[in-house]
Amino acid sequence: PGIKTLEEFNFEHQPGADRTLIAHLGTSSYLQEAKNVILLGPPGTGKTHLAIGLGIKAAKTGHRVLFDTANGWVTRLQEAHSRGKLATELSRLRRYSLLIVDEVGYVPFDQDAANLFFQLVSSRYEYASLILTSNLPFGRWGDVFGDPTIASAMIDRVVHHADVLSLKGTSYRLRGHKTLTTTTN
Repeated sequence: PGIKTLEEFNFEHQPGADRTLIAHLGTSSYLQEAKNVILLGPPGTGKTHLAIGLGIKAAKTGHRVLFDTANGWVTRLQEAHSRGKLATELSRLRRYSLLIVDEVGYVPFDQDAANLFFQLVSSRYEYASLILTSNLPFGRWGDVFGDPTIASAMIDRVVHHADVLSLKGTSYRLRGHKTLTTTTN
């Protein structure tokens, strides 16, 4: 997606965002510890902006970074699996210090997709970092993955070594727009 920097993040629109934690994450030191970053909140609250900004900071400090949506990652893993190369692809992805997974929860996964996504998370556990963004609280991830057990195991691995930021409020993109109401007679 477009380039978004931490310096451009609008803290006025997101006053509850922990500036100290975000500044610390901007040093990319969490990558040496294989820690994750989870950004939760409604659409338009800055999750993707922060994820991209942290990814850019990581890349500027010499780390290899990849970005895609949750659906994009699943598609990539499905293609590797269909070629009989899933283990090779997961191994190749572990060479990246940071994978950014945007939009977890926007589209539910079928069982196979959920299993592939779980394998991605498991392959990086305590080895390399993830940044995940989601519009859903953890309690609703069972709906996304279609299986509360898989969701619970995934959440367990993701949050074990993670900083979780919960963003609140209304969409930054919709600021200044008036809500249109239509009445019918």
